[in-house]
Amino acid sequence: MTLLELADVGKWYGPVRALEGVSLSVAAGRISCVLGDNGAGKSTLIKIISGLHRHDEGRYTVAGREVRLSSPREALDLGIATVYQDLAVVPLMPVWRNFFLGAELGSLRLDIPRMRAVAREALARMGIELADVDQPIGTLSGGQRQCVAIARAVHFGAKALVLDEPTAALGVKQSGVVLKYVAAAREQGLGVVLITHNPHHAYLVGDHFTLLRRGRMAGSHPRAEISLERLTTEMAGGSDLAELSHELGRPDDPKERPPQ
Repeated sequence: MTLLELADVGKWYGPVRALEGVSLSVAAGRISCVLGDNGAGKSTLIKIISGLHRHDEGRYTVAGREVRLSSPREALDLGIATVYQDLAVVPLMPVWRNFFLGAELGSLRLDIPRMRAVAREALARMGIELADVDQPIGTLSGGQRQCVAIARAVHFGAKALVLDEPTAALGVKQSGVVLKYVAAAREQGLGVVLITHNPHHAYLVGDHFTLLRRGRMAGSHPRAEISLERLTTEMAGGSDLAELSHELGRPDDPKERPPQ
């Protein structure tokens, strides 16, 4: 089932065209990866999907209905949750308090025991093991904080989950942990949009790959039709990379390396 779809979407910032003719389809139980280097248009695309900015051209549909979102609240009401790279957490607050930030339980006073229990159960359902939900979230690793954010989105009813470079600042081990829970969100039936500049991470979990370059589509491939090597080459510019390699004397070819 298609959860959301962008068709030939474009976005202008004054005289600057940030996106042109970008299309993306997100289905339940699938991970759609959007890849590109800095300046490719990934951030603009996230802002459109999440409701921070409106698109100027093309169509944006959610569950088959065309929308023009004007706020992240509207996106959340439609089941679209976005987890940004710079997580909006309060470091000194405990994990459970951050889990319910903006969605606290209780009318006149916080139902702290219930919030602790719900946070613990929600994390456990995702397979996330924490020693104590009372520990300040700032004491967790970057990967653990990303996992808490993913579990939070799942718990609060997200149907589509947009992840902004979730492994960008993480080491190999922590990246693996985060990608494990990205795959877990797919197994729970969510449609996931994984925004990344890392083709290796994308290929580990992705079902479909959309490549952006200078705000335009540079490729769109289901997993069955592309290898990691080709995905990496296309993201790097394909023929542009080959031309540059030739101009530089193909430094990766041992036979042509300059003498040391």
